[in-house]
Amino acid sequence: MSSSIVKYASKDTTTTTTSSSNGHEDHGNERIDLLHGSADLGASPSLSLPAETFLQAAISLKDEVVRVTWREKCSNYGGTDPFLFTGLLGTAFTCFRAFEATGNIHDLRLCTEIVDACASLASSSTRHMTFLCGRGGVYALGAVAANYCRDQQRRDFYLDSFLEVARDRDLPIGPEDGGFGMSYDLLYGRAGFLWAALFINKHLGAETVPNDLLMPVVAAVLAGGRAGSSVNTACPLMYRWHGTRYWGAAHGLAGILHVLLHFPTLSRDDIEDVKGTLRYMMSNRFPHSGNYPVSEGNPRCNLVQWSHGATGIGITLCKASEMLPNDREFRDAAIEAGEVVWKSGLVKKVGLADGVAGNTYAFLSLYRLTGESIYLDRAKAFASCLYHNQRNALNLSPSIGADSTYSLFQGLAGVACLWFDLLAPEKSKFPGYEI
Repeated sequence: MSSSIVKYASKDTTTTTTSSSNGHEDHGNERIDLLHGSADLGASPSLSLPAETFLQAAISLKDEVVRVTWREKCSNYGGTDPFLFTGLLGTAFTCFRAFEATGNIHDLRLCTEIVDACASLASSSTRHMTFLCGRGGVYALGAVAANYCRDQQRRDFYLDSFLEVARDRDLPIGPEDGGFGMSYDLLYGRAGFLWAALFINKHLGAETVPNDLLMPVVAAVLAGGRAGSSVNTACPLMYRWHGTRYWGAAHGLAGILHVLLHFPTLSRDDIEDVKGTLRYMMSNRFPHSGNYPVSEGNPRCNLVQWSHGATGIGITLCKASEMLPNDREFRDAAIEAGEVVWKSGLVKKVGLADGVAGNTYAFLSLYRLTGESIYLDRAKAFASCLYHNQRNALNLSPSIGADSTYSLFQGLAGVACLWFDLLAPEKSKFPGYEI
């Protein structure tokens, strides 16, 4: 198979550093000491940028990401991370998002070129099958980009490669409590595989990855969550990642539930368990801040981001409100999560996983859900802050290594995607999270 792939082929910032589940340091809610709080953003018209400025900034930053991660390494990319979260595939995805926003065919062709390199690098990796951190993302993006290029041969090759992954015998096996066998989380587990399939089906058509391959995996995810909830009957679904019951989007409940909400064929009992789990999370918010715990029983309340906290959970609540419009509680909770992000989401980091770019998508999700302009104004305010302070913010983030500075989820590529999304906010989607 590998031979075929080759052919296609601030100042005054108080730092409290702890270890996060993603293996990098978190700095909690260290803020960019620019406006002395998010609430001042709306009072600064000079920071509200026009669409043309965002467009030019996005194109320029995308070109820089390509130059640093691809042009300067394309002759020697041995050992390069080929996946999307912090690796080279994130550059390909950024080019794809640029194509979606501008229609520039050069970006699409560049995307396919980079995917081919990633496929070659990933051919020896069999551990993970997810969109963000595994071969599933390489094959899914490769198939979709090739389809837009009208390259049927390349499309079929990547789709066949993905379907081969989808037939892995471990995917539909359960239940486990998340601590044994294949995990369930979005980054490395079954939910991440399902998201990759949903991405393909959105762009190539329903049943491109057939339901008879996907629904047994969905059933395994639900069974695993029920097994994991045996220690806490108040929460219908619960999962462990490396022994910890996380709540966030990356490794926990928010990410898994978000994926499950994309399957309208769930039974009534399945939907009730998803709803019950969301209600359990909502009822256990921190009363003084409205934020959500990092993990079950964890008293830490200062992380407001996609990986852990109100941003990732709020976006999932927006999806729940979309899919369950008669349950007003989810809409209300999503709005309340957005208020938490507005008050505390102007953090030091810039990326999608733990930074301002990711937090901005909470407002874009609320804008699409409610149609209320206040959320678009808030998104533009955060994005404008990034525009004025992207370099300074990176300099204040010593935990971001050189290899991650231009990555999709920890660096500047995610900022470029956000700026592209502001050109058509009604169509915006958090990369690798919203379909």
